[in-house]
Amino acid sequence: MSTPPVENVASPPAKGEESKFPWVALLALATAAFVGILTEALPAGMLPEMSASLAVSESAMGQALTVYAIASAVTAIPLFALTATWRRKPLLLGAIAVIALSNLVTAISPDYLLTMVFRFLGGVAAGLIWALLVEYARRLAPPHLQGRAIAVTMGGVPLALSLGIPVGTFLSGIFDWRTTFLLVTLLGVVLLAWVLASVPDHRGRRGTAQASVMRAFTSPGVIAVLFVVAAYVLAHNILYTYIATFLIEYDMGGSISLVLLIFGIASMVSILVVGAQVDRRLRMLTIASTVLFAVGTTLLAVFAESGPLVLLAAALWGLGWGGITTLMQTAVTDAGGDAAQALLVTTWNGFMAAGGAVGGILLEVFGPRSFPWSVLLLLVPVLIVVVVGRRHAFPAQRPGMAP
Repeated sequence: MSTPPVENVASPPAKGEESKFPWVALLALATAAFVGILTEALPAGMLPEMSASLAVSESAMGQALTVYAIASAVTAIPLFALTATWRRKPLLLGAIAVIALSNLVTAISPDYLLTMVFRFLGGVAAGLIWALLVEYARRLAPPHLQGRAIAVTMGGVPLALSLGIPVGTFLSGIFDWRTTFLLVTLLGVVLLAWVLASVPDHRGRRGTAQASVMRAFTSPGVIAVLFVVAAYVLAHNILYTYIATFLIEYDMGGSISLVLLIFGIASMVSILVVGAQVDRRLRMLTIASTVLFAVGTTLLAVFAESGPLVLLAAALWGLGWGGITTLMQTAVTDAGGDAAQALLVTTWNGFMAAGGAVGGILLEVFGPRSFPWSVLLLLVPVLIVVVVGRRHAFPAQRPGMAP
């Protein structure tokens, strides 16, 4: 198996420290992931209130999510190249500060255009955070625990989706949407202090960042991993973005919150399982995640009239989705090194944004019943690529792990 060496300019752990797991620092990084995703998706639960306040249509206000995702996608690689030699901690602190500023301006802005400009800036900062988090997690943990460190760090993503957004929507109902964004701003300020106190600094990378990204792109296995990311994220976002529309089609509009709650709980279970096993079972877990998502989607396609089976489908979907961030981050870094993270961020956010657009086309042309069938069409090639990519992309044994 041929994989490029992972850049690691940090000092190796001192003797006797290999077994220590840096929980405090990793949880700070997980909170950064939580804040980044929460900032991106929070408007989804408050579109009517935000659109009324800023005097625009709900569809126009919905672009607050799209512009954030696109900003992360199109700026990740250029920012990775520009900041390659910079110290990592000031860079991370600066990105968190920009996201906090984006939320503050969103909370107080009376103007739609101003809001969208700062949403874009927030997305740029989030793209930089995604490129930094896995690199940081790998540097903080000993080699045999790097997969677990990535799992802890990326655990903030499903937590934001499963708990943060519903709680934010609930708070906006008690107070208002502007107060909710102010609370997220406060969380960002607390996070700045946490990172400042607990996360160590590291040097940037040596060499040419552009060459590193190109070398990562051409490394064996990277393209296969990026394909899986693209198809998996597109499939998930087609269904997740329009799950309410799909359920209403089958007279289950009253069960939307329950379906999303079960999906969120299952996602957290997936994160825990993947985090405990990813270092030794990345290939098996990726195949299992894809199969679980496909089985859940099949239930939605065939048995959507049955309430209990829909709830089972949501649980299987969550089990298949929750750990995929950790699996793909680990796989792409194993195959292409830290530079591959910028490629993953671009792919992930680009196809996340595409999910809403593709889903909208499917809705207009074929109706909501087409969603699960479309997802299945995307998951079939995903499973094929994972099974075939056993040498470089999804090996049975990760590089550097003892058999």
